[in-house]
Amino acid sequence: MTAALVLLGATITLIGAFGLVRMKTFYARVHPPTLGTTLGTGCIAMASIVYFSVLQTRPVLHEVLLVLFVLVTTPVTLMLLVRAALFRDEAKSEAGEASSSAIE
Repeated sequence: MTAALVLLGATITLIGAFGLVRMKTFYARVHPPTLGTTLGTGCIAMASIVYFSVLQTRPVLHEVLLVLFVLVTTPVTLMLLVRAALFRDEAKSEAGEASSSAIE
């Protein structure tokens, strides 16, 4: 059970990394690693909970804090990166419009 969860989490994270390499634009590249990190970390943390709960014969749940931290910070980071990129793209397009109108 534990090995299956670790392998599943590692595979999902690896697929997210491949998605980062394969996508063409920045906006498309942001999504696969975000999803891979979130789901991969969740599977690996579940494996850790199962393993250490069986090993210590009591429930070990401090990994839940790790999962909550990742679940909260990863999407927030995605939104901040995308908003910064949108701001940059809008600033470039406005600068391009201003320079093209100055040429005319």
